[in-house]
Amino acid sequence: MEFLSRLQVLLNELIKDPQLAQLSFMVLLGAAAFALMLALILIYLGLSDPIRRRVQQLDTQAAGGGTIATEKGEAGKPAGQALRLAESMGYRLLPADKKVRNRTYNQLRHAGIYTPGAVNTFYGAKLGLTLLLPTVAMFSVQLLGASFATVMLVAASAGIVGYVLPSYWLNRAVRRRSTSLRRGLPDTLDLLVVCTEAGLGLVAAIQRVARDQEISQPELAEELNLFGMQTRAGMDVRSALRDMEERTGVEEVRGLVTSLIQSMRFGTSIGTTLRIYADELRDKRTQDAEERAAKVSTKMLFPLVFCVLPSFFVVALGPPLLGAMEAMAGK
Repeated sequence: MEFLSRLQVLLNELIKDPQLAQLSFMVLLGAAAFALMLALILIYLGLSDPIRRRVQQLDTQAAGGGTIATEKGEAGKPAGQALRLAESMGYRLLPADKKVRNRTYNQLRHAGIYTPGAVNTFYGAKLGLTLLLPTVAMFSVQLLGASFATVMLVAASAGIVGYVLPSYWLNRAVRRRSTSLRRGLPDTLDLLVVCTEAGLGLVAAIQRVARDQEISQPELAEELNLFGMQTRAGMDVRSALRDMEERTGVEEVRGLVTSLIQSMRFGTSIGTTLRIYADELRDKRTQDAEERAAKVSTKMLFPLVFCVLPSFFVVALGPPLLGAMEAMAGK
């Protein structure tokens, strides 16, 4: 009780003296920033053990179900260190629920990220941004002379933004990649039809089309190249097709894989199957374009009502109303 009474007296003195309160806040803010940096250094020193990183990498590869990872080049030294730090931090922050981890893993695959430890890096980035952005925001707002409540509000908002930002980026990357795969699939199927009807097998035709589509459709060419790598490594064609279906997460690719597997099972012509499915995809793309065009008139209604028509009424009816008001005032 005596300690609480002294603490209450001290807080009352701080509230009465604004300069002393501001000085105390700056001291506490500096202590918090020092403690945060010290904690980050300890985390880095504790989790950057090369043996532990190797064990984590092997665990991640084993959890990935034998998926062949594609490396897009060695990252720069600062970026590589940041990614390793995020991966080490994320290893300790993985959710306990296996369904949540699998969902994140599938989303990363749908976004085209197949590197080992991507799940750990994702959760480590969430933690890093959640701690980094509030710290930067607090110092920036404090330098502008804002009040304590404003500083806390900005720090909390920055923390929320830092936590949500990786998930938002991942969802956006998944949508962008899915759209790119969906748009490039009909033209790729036409090339596959030409190759299969020229005498190439399915695997050889896919590898040839992947080389031809590297510039125009890089995302789809990457998926086809990965399919070719899996088949050359000894994976069954049906298993490789199923894995490509799970990697992309696109409905059109799922339908293509189902059609190809049924064609191989019943012994029908693969070229005919590809031609029919390409025509269906082209018709579906045309229908989607027509549907979007039909929605334009409805979507333009709100800008016309709230933006264009008020300006038009001001320009058209403004001068007559002003003249009427002047005439009535003169009368």
